[in-house]
Amino acid sequence: MNAQLQYQIEQFFYRKSELCDAKEWDAYLALFDPLSEFHLPQWDSEHVYTRDPKREMSLIYYSNRSGLEDRVFRLRTGKAASATPMPRTLHLINNVRISELPDGELEVRLNWHTLFFRLAASEQFYGSATYRLKPHGDRWLIMRKHVLLLNDHINSVLDFYHL
Repeated sequence: MNAQLQYQIEQFFYRKSELCDAKEWDAYLALFDPLSEFHLPQWDSEHVYTRDPKREMSLIYYSNRSGLEDRVFRLRTGKAASATPMPRTLHLINNVRISELPDGELEVRLNWHTLFFRLAASEQFYGSATYRLKPHGDRWLIMRKHVLLLNDHINSVLDFYHL
């Protein structure tokens, strides 16, 4: 793996985290291709999670970016009662592993940890994620985000900005 590519991809994910923490939704959404898929499966048992979002239960599934755009619209307009008030978040990314795919795209696997504070309580979510990135000019676009939430005991709210 080329060190420059590793650095570039790590910086991409650090920036994505920063945009989400700052609630800079337009710039955050611009990281996703309009056809990008977002999937957070649910656990069927202690060590088996659902695989097919069209036939099995998921905690979050958007077949394209419009699902994220709808959530952002609801946050901006106050129509997401579950997110009022919005939590303060801190996204941490580590163990970034990159595989180059034959079509010029990348598969990126990483671990994540999100700390958040809302309604006088500090909580956290953590897990791993697999992304598919495609080159777009001099930058990358997310084509797929597949997230595994390892601590899926959800005390109150779980939304895209926690992941």
